[in-house]
Amino acid sequence: MLLMELPNEHQLTFNQYKDANTLFEAIQTRFGGNDATKKTQKTLLKPMYENFNAPSTESLDSIFNRLQKIVSQLAILGENISQEDLNLKFLRSLPSEWNAHVVV
Repeated sequence: MLLMELPNEHQLTFNQYKDANTLFEAIQTRFGGNDATKKTQKTLLKPMYENFNAPSTESLDSIFNRLQKIVSQLAILGENISQEDLNLKFLRSLPSEWNAHVVV
């Protein structure tokens, strides 16, 4: 299943692995990036999280999905955000027309 999900140009490279475990490790090594890449990604994602804000034209689902994507990417890089912090960030990022709901 893993091999079938790879783009065609990578099929031959990874075809040599016979079990899913070694194949997955090889994929992570190839596409996971090194420590410097991960540090750079984390450095870029942190300000995105800290400065997260939602325009009034965006739906509530869309706002939540955008925030959750940033948090998930940070978690993959080892930067965990508590549920309480995430909830507060979400509430504080909502447009002003949501203020009545946020206060409640």
